[in-house]
Amino acid sequence: MSKGEVVFLSVGGMKFTTFAATLKRYQDSKLARVLEGGDPDFRLVNGHLFVDRDGSLFRYILDFLRTRQLILPPGFSDHDRLVREADFYDLPSLIDLIHQDRLKQRLEILEVRFSLQETYSYFRVFCSCNGTIETLAGRITVSAEQPSQNWNPSFSGHRSLVSIPLQRPSHHDLVFQCGTDYSAGDEFSTRYVSIQPDQRKLINGSNVLGLLVDTLLREGFRLVSTRTVSPKEKIECYTFERTRRTELLNMSVEQGANRNVTQFKAEKSQSKRK
Repeated sequence: MSKGEVVFLSVGGMKFTTFAATLKRYQDSKLARVLEGGDPDFRLVNGHLFVDRDGSLFRYILDFLRTRQLILPPGFSDHDRLVREADFYDLPSLIDLIHQDRLKQRLEILEVRFSLQETYSYFRVFCSCNGTIETLAGRITVSAEQPSQNWNPSFSGHRSLVSIPLQRPSHHDLVFQCGTDYSAGDEFSTRYVSIQPDQRKLINGSNVLGLLVDTLLREGFRLVSTRTVSPKEKIECYTFERTRRTELLNMSVEQGANRNVTQFKAEKSQSKRK
């Protein structure tokens, strides 16, 4: 079959159309052998080369043959199945890129500790990714009532709100509170919390917790567990996680297949030492 001819494929019932030159990109692959002399796993059915394999994953196989690159969508998790398909089609270069893509994904853990007291609530947010904490800190605003010199308790409008900086014990966590803490001993005892883009200034801890959870869910986190840390101190812990891709892998095999294999082996060896 000449390289300019069009080939019709049926992979597990899903139809694909491409040039013969694309399937012959790697001469040692099963797809190239099919066009050269046939293969027992393929048969001609209604004008299509049929193979009983996963059609939904074959699109990544075909895209790799077209571009010599691996571009997977965010949150892709079928690496084992894709490796199995790449192995079936005898594409070791693709297998190397799939393993590298797996290393590019990181599981991000975020924990919210929430203490609900009678008149105020305390929050401590920890995340394994300090970039997420920086982003969250930029969206959370704590405001406190500052009484004026001629403050009249009958008119709350005489109080102005001033911004209070979040506490940052480390690069990976932040601390804030809302409500009225009468034991604080300072003039900024009543605090409100806002979380952008929501414009409300919330004083009730349960409402703040609900808004914070909604914000995290919208950012791709999922709630994996809840537990009571200290029943006496009324501290609840909410744990979230999300798969965060540090970058989309868009790597050409021609740019250095040998370097890719060496890098993968080094990273794999390093991960074992950890």
